Amino acid sequence: MNINNLKIPILQAPIEATAGLAAAVSNAGGMGSVQGTWSAPDEAAALVEGILSKTTNPFFVNYVLSFTPNSLDAVIEAGAPAVTFSWGIDRGLIEHAHKKNVVVGIQIGSLEGAKAAILSGADFIICQGVEAGGHVQSTTALANLLPQVLDSVGEIPVFAAGGLANAEDIGLALRQGARGAMLGTRFLATKESDAHQLYKNAIIASDGTDTVYTVCFDGGWPQAPHRVIRNQTLKDWEAAGCPPQGKRPREGDIVASDSFGYEVKRYASDYPSVFYEESLMDDMALYAGMGCSKINDIPNASELVRKLWEDSQIVKSAL
Repeated sequence: MNINNLKIPILQAPIEATAGLAAAVSNAGGMGSVQGTWSAPDEAAALVEGILSKTTNPFFVNYVLSFTPNSLDAVIEAGAPAVTFSWGIDRGLIEHAHKKNVVVGIQIGSLEGAKAAILSGADFIICQGVEAGGHVQSTTALANLLPQVLDSVGEIPVFAAGGLANAEDIGLALRQGARGAMLGTRFLATKESDAHQLYKNAIIASDGTDTVYTVCFDGGWPQAPHRVIRNQTLKDWEAAGCPPQGKRPREGDIVASDSFGYEVKRYASDYPSVFYEESLMDDMALYAGMGCSKINDIPNASELVRKLWEDSQIVKSAL
């Protein structure tokens, strides 16, 4: 595949996405995704096969290189056309994927990261600003970072990311020279997302100013900065002086569980999904970007992709 040949250059960020969501985005002409980092090889391969059973269009599997990408070979062998790497750059992994004719994208959060990604052989770059929801590599506002990156990468396609949620955001990124945009929080609030309804409602209710860049929910990924909607867990932690693990308020509380007996403790990095039974689920990590104020509905993902693209073209022309 060629990333420049996407019918609609809108990428769906891999925030614990399902095969159904990824396929819906891809079938609409965009590029859906799923995560592979925390999946066993057979599970990740089955996820790829599930997407392939629903679409023949491009999609990607993301790997967070803070962790060993144990299922990478499995998803490549299963037929994933593209992979992305975040939180790290590994030339060896890029070359390995290229030998299998797999396209590789690298998420970066700085100009230096963009330059390193190019030197390592990236086929495209995801330029993430600090406004992003979920785990955030960047400490720089997208408005400042994107022009710097675009000036330095030559012909390598760049996708803007971080707090983008509507057609105006996409149109502006395109006008600046980005190949397209990657949206995460916007796709969490879709019918195909496996986010729990209370989580989707929290995104819609948020005006973006209540999102916080923090390290509060670090269970499973210590000290990794992330952006979440402020909730009671975060308020209590901040009120206590942001204490370290072992000294945090109500640290042993079970805030959610599933039908298999898996329990989520307060401060874990898990987010509220439909697989958890309601308990104190609104005290879990509510990952969201600063673009929440622009999200006010829960549409079908395919309809969303088409509408965003159509309207972004009007915005781009008007700017």
